[in-house]
Amino acid sequence: MFGRVLHTMKTSMTASTGIPNLPEFVLTLEVDELLAGYCDSNKNMEVKQGWAKEFSRKDPEQLEWYIQECFQGLPNSFKALTHSLMSLYNQSGGVHVLQELEGCEWDDETEEIKGFSQFGFDGEDLLELDPNTFTWIALRPEAAIAKPRWDANKDLIQRYKFAFTQIYPELLKKYVNYGGSSLLRTELPSVSLLQKTPASPVSCLATGFYPHRASLVWRKDGEELHEEVDHGEILPNHDGTFQMSVDLHLSSVTPEDWTRYDCVFQLSGVKEDIITKLKKDRIRTNEGKSEINPGKVKPSNMSVLVTAAVVVLALILIGAAGFIIYKKKKGERPAAPDNSTELSEQLNPET
Repeated sequence: MFGRVLHTMKTSMTASTGIPNLPEFVLTLEVDELLAGYCDSNKNMEVKQGWAKEFSRKDPEQLEWYIQECFQGLPNSFKALTHSLMSLYNQSGGVHVLQELEGCEWDDETEEIKGFSQFGFDGEDLLELDPNTFTWIALRPEAAIAKPRWDANKDLIQRYKFAFTQIYPELLKKYVNYGGSSLLRTELPSVSLLQKTPASPVSCLATGFYPHRASLVWRKDGEELHEEVDHGEILPNHDGTFQMSVDLHLSSVTPEDWTRYDCVFQLSGVKEDIITKLKKDRIRTNEGKSEINPGKVKPSNMSVLVTAAVVVLALILIGAAGFIIYKKKKGERPAAPDNSTELSEQLNPET
């Protein structure tokens, strides 16, 4: 089932207005679904993984660029774009949220690279980029007015092509290389059968596995079930592993047929499956335990609205190709924030 290894790099950027006690801009970087770094417009920055800290030590210019863009460049660009969207919708104030999710996937077996970019405004998916044709897909009627502007902006498309074919693949491969055994390891989960009440579905929970490329299904007589089951999302644990669950509704299952059912977990890179038979003596009740509710959280909607092509182009110039341009213009780059040296030392202590 898992014949290849697909690595991912995702940069999530969120700008907000009118929300007290929340930074106006937040950026997170994930590699293979693991949070590698965080920064915000309040000048907070944190490197989450040991391999990411090593990467920062070996490439201080990259860290300096992240500091400048997280604290100054990107917050300003997102603020300008947010106000453009508010103007488009005749909004003068209130709570508004602008999001962008972009990055790439890399198949380390076929070397295939696939970039992605998706924008959103106030929780609505609006536009996403087709990585094959490099044209924009309007996801709702309000985005239709922006699509032709973006499609006609050749400079903008070239920036995305540059990011998807050079910047992001290079960074992702470096991250995977630094991640080494951490990103390429495999950890098997513990699998449990849970049920709140005798009338509730039986939930098969797998927790503690890595990587996130996994499958969890209910079978009957060896055949995967597609009805009477509810699949949950793969969710992260605090220790860097993952969990997922799948529910089986028993309303139409007679006690005599229980032995015909089993739950099967499959993990990428592992040949043997973990099979758990449906038996009453294996079911644990979890009534009142809120932590046993994986997979019920729906992923937050990513959305996009494109209004002013000039503002968007500036955003792409900063977010996609900024580091390459920055390296080519070292002598022209603006000074880093005053606390960048201190922050760099905190993130990169001597070992």
